[in-house]
Amino acid sequence: MVDLDSEVPPLPPRYRFRDLLLGDQGWQSDDRVQVEFYMNENTFKERLKLFFIKNQRSSLRIRLFNFSLKLLSCFLYIIRVLLDDPTQGHGWSPIIWVNRSLPLWGLQVITYCDMLFIFLPFSLKGNIWEQILRIPFLLEIINAVPFIITIFWPVLRNLFIPVFLNCWLAKHALENMINDLHRAIQRTQSAMFNQVLILISTLLCLIFTCICGIQHLERAGNKLTLFDSLYFCIVTFSTVGFGDVTPKIWPSKLLVVIMICVALVVLPIQFEQLAYLWMERQKSGGNYSRHRAQTEKHVVLCVSSLKIDLLMDFLNEFYAHPRLQDYYVVILCPTEMDAQVRRVLQIPMWSQRVIYLQGSALKDQDLLRAKMDDAEACFILSSRCEVDRTAADHQTILRAWAVKDFAPNCPLYVQILKPENKFHIKFADHVVCEEEFKYAMLALNCICPATSTLITLLVHTSRGQESQQSSEQWQKMYGRCSGNEVFHINLEESTFFAEYEGKSFTYASFHAHKKFGVCLIGVRKEDNKNILLNPGPRYIMSSTDICFYINITKEENSAFKKQEKHRKRHESKLSYHGASRLPVHSIIASMGTVAIDLQDTGCRTSSGPTLALPSEGGKEGRRPSIAPVLEVADSSSLQACDLLSDQSEDETTPSDDEVSAGFEYAKGYPPYSPYIGSSPTFCHLLHEKVPFCCLRLDKGCQHNYYEDAKAYGFKNKLIIVAAETAGNGLYNFIVPLRAYYRPKKELNPIVLLLDNPLDDLLRCGVTFAANMVVVDKESTMSAEEDYMADAKTIVNVQTLFRLFSSLSIITELTHPANMRFMQFRAKDCYSLALSKLEKKEREKGSNLAFMFRLPFAAGRVFSISMLDTLLYQSFVKDYMISITRLLLGLDTTPGSGFLCSMKITEEDLWIRTYARLYQKLCSSTGDIPIGVYRTESQKLTTSESQISISVEEWEDTKDTRDQVNYRNNHRNSTSSDQSDHPLLRRKSMQWARRLSRRVPRHSGKTAERISQQRMNLYRRSERQELAELVKNRMKHLGLSPAGYDEMNDHQNNLSYILINPSPDTRLELNDIVYLIRPDPLAYVPNTASSRKDSFCNTVGQDTREETQL
Repeated sequence: MVDLDSEVPPLPPRYRFRDLLLGDQGWQSDDRVQVEFYMNENTFKERLKLFFIKNQRSSLRIRLFNFSLKLLSCFLYIIRVLLDDPTQGHGWSPIIWVNRSLPLWGLQVITYCDMLFIFLPFSLKGNIWEQILRIPFLLEIINAVPFIITIFWPVLRNLFIPVFLNCWLAKHALENMINDLHRAIQRTQSAMFNQVLILISTLLCLIFTCICGIQHLERAGNKLTLFDSLYFCIVTFSTVGFGDVTPKIWPSKLLVVIMICVALVVLPIQFEQLAYLWMERQKSGGNYSRHRAQTEKHVVLCVSSLKIDLLMDFLNEFYAHPRLQDYYVVILCPTEMDAQVRRVLQIPMWSQRVIYLQGSALKDQDLLRAKMDDAEACFILSSRCEVDRTAADHQTILRAWAVKDFAPNCPLYVQILKPENKFHIKFADHVVCEEEFKYAMLALNCICPATSTLITLLVHTSRGQESQQSSEQWQKMYGRCSGNEVFHINLEESTFFAEYEGKSFTYASFHAHKKFGVCLIGVRKEDNKNILLNPGPRYIMSSTDICFYINITKEENSAFKKQEKHRKRHESKLSYHGASRLPVHSIIASMGTVAIDLQDTGCRTSSGPTLALPSEGGKEGRRPSIAPVLEVADSSSLQACDLLSDQSEDETTPSDDEVSAGFEYAKGYPPYSPYIGSSPTFCHLLHEKVPFCCLRLDKGCQHNYYEDAKAYGFKNKLIIVAAETAGNGLYNFIVPLRAYYRPKKELNPIVLLLDNPLDDLLRCGVTFAANMVVVDKESTMSAEEDYMADAKTIVNVQTLFRLFSSLSIITELTHPANMRFMQFRAKDCYSLALSKLEKKEREKGSNLAFMFRLPFAAGRVFSISMLDTLLYQSFVKDYMISITRLLLGLDTTPGSGFLCSMKITEEDLWIRTYARLYQKLCSSTGDIPIGVYRTESQKLTTSESQISISVEEWEDTKDTRDQVNYRNNHRNSTSSDQSDHPLLRRKSMQWARRLSRRVPRHSGKTAERISQQRMNLYRRSERQELAELVKNRMKHLGLSPAGYDEMNDHQNNLSYILINPSPDTRLELNDIVYLIRPDPLAYVPNTASSRKDSFCNTVGQDTREETQL
């Protein structure tokens, strides 16, 4: 083993105890070397260079001094010319010699004390010969050297020296001075400003040189004054040429020729550079001035690419609010402005308020150009046309971070595409996640029809004046009700709701609708940020509450007038009295102001007479009456726990169907969250996790052997989702369909179809599905032509529409303009009429021109881009995103209600009007109705074109009917039918003759059989061919075609939404009413579960018998 001590070298002799205490100073001085940096800057040359060139402020002062001297020399030259007498001298002597006084000569010599600047560049700037051959140096020599010579040779003091050429040296000094000025104040140099300055200075120098040169040369000719020379130059350069003043001698004529040639060469070059910079500035935009930013209000719109549809949606929605008319919109986009956007921004209405800047939000210079720190808000929109939507979100996140870093106090309104990226921008004031809203609306469309249309109409700004001149009643009602929006007001400041302070929420909602026609849907306490949608009858209104209501316009824009009506006449006409008496309202919308007719509503006792139902003879039993809505909720008369009682019964006693299917449900929160930021929702869950292999519907596994949907034996109809990938956004589609407030017996099986060929569609049970949801595929969103991004989706949906005409298909598109191609029928006269109506509404400036398209009105198609207005509206209505999320079930607030629907059956038609239904719901279950989804049959006029369209279908159905009647020995004559349709009879005779010519001659029954087969093939309709194709394919796959109903077609029906209809609107059969139902968990008493169940069961069963609609 080596001794470690022997390896350590001994300390040097100079190391003593004193050295350990005081440090090794002697050793440091012996071994270390001191290094001085930047020694080259200590030389005289570098110090001069630092003072005259590198230091911006000192360089700026020197150049300003030099510029002043050059201007002074030009001014002294003018004084010399004015004091000189041109009549002295003869011949060419006045050109060579001038009369220069001694004081003037002294001042001119002093101005050339800056000769130091001539030789200074030799030691500062590179090659000497380059400096000598420069034009500024030559001009300095021409003007300075003669004056220096006159100091030593006084005889030459009156020698002419072209001092006026110093104007070009002044121009050069001015350009350098501007450059140093920009460097000194650390501002971005404006190329446009510099180019304009160069152009103006060049033009002035040319004119000044020509004036002085002509005046001096004409001393030997016409003896022109300075003013005459100025007049001659202006007339000559303006190409007017009067000819009254002309040069006489050849030197002056030669000077004019030289100056014109120089002007023709120099000025076009300068103008060309200026035009080029102007065009580039038009492409990139200018700057939003600091003065305007401090005196005016503006918002900034940051996008990766600006399309005309996006721009117009933003401008129309943003400027639809009166208080935003004075705002400026600054658009910050990294791409060049396209031709369509440029044409729109040149319209006077937008050119004065919209400023386009080409730049990036990641650059502080561009954010400074947009004055982001002074902006009222910043809207950051994602590019949904990108193939990689995650990459688009990453760009949006970086933009949001950059804006927050540059302007921390600027409110951010951010649009994100993927829900998993939402937590990166949690700091933003308002965030709209596209996939969250998209899947939630698609899910609710399966439960509450046309929820997407309902939400779209609520978040668009409209006055309800669309299609009011139409001859069709449904278009008038639909257009008028589409003007309803969500507004807010403080209870104590409201005319609508102030009188209901201390009353229950349902009482206030019903009577406000009865009296004013407004629909109160939610409240927010003063000390709480959470909005409660329909908190229920137990909620007592307070004076500090913020009320949220649906109306055509806000209360501040409404005028109220009270009308006296004959009570006796009104009561005799309506067979009910007291608290249930309902008025007939008239809502007049004009120029944003609503005049509402008020009824004289006095104080009525709750013990007054109730609704007297019409007596019906011959029918046993009595229908239930409508109870009055109580001012304060009575727990003994509420059905709030009815829904919970049903669920508790389901939990305790599972049905036979669940036991046979092996499904056991429990209510709870999902154990796993698919992404950060998802709102936990109470929903139905399975007790045990299903193995992954059992999720494949088309392949069996060791747990089950089913290979198609029909083999599972589902009791409820399917909901099929056709998507490209199973992303995290599907979580928001599944959760609303499995929410806790939905009865378990109504839960629909959900099938995810990642590809949709015909075989897979048939295996997943498309023939007996309730709804099929087609999600826009990300891979098709990017196309060479923008509007072609929906081509694949539209054609696939059209194929489904032709193959399965009875299937309810809900489609999402990228562009709203493509909605007109959904369920396209080229010769449909009604669709063509609606197309013309849409064009008229667009010409009138409507923001909802597409609303009359039948697929959109029925809720079968929507575009997520239509929800961009939700983000724009949140700038004025900061509560709109929260209310929309509550309606869609994306957020759940304790005590807040949820959106659901109910269907009007024959047993419910006795209610008659929407107002009575409102009272019925408020007095029994506490539900608040907000709208009606109505389906009607199209009443089309018969025309020859429509008859020709249906020729094949009519012939096909006639043949089928004849065959059935022949087999059953109940054949009926069809000659009358054919006589009613001469066109059909003529076509059938032509087909028969054509076939008779082509059929070869065969003997007997063979020829007759072949002829009959060919006749059937020719006369078979296209729909029958498609049906035969589907049935044959189902047989090939081993599926039973029994459930396929190819003739069930709903093409002749039209559906539309009535948001907050008037109280006197008549209810019709199969109407679907949108309800906001109070949260059933908010009224569960804090007692034992058995007591709760018994209470709910008894009360629920008793009241259900009395108030069943």
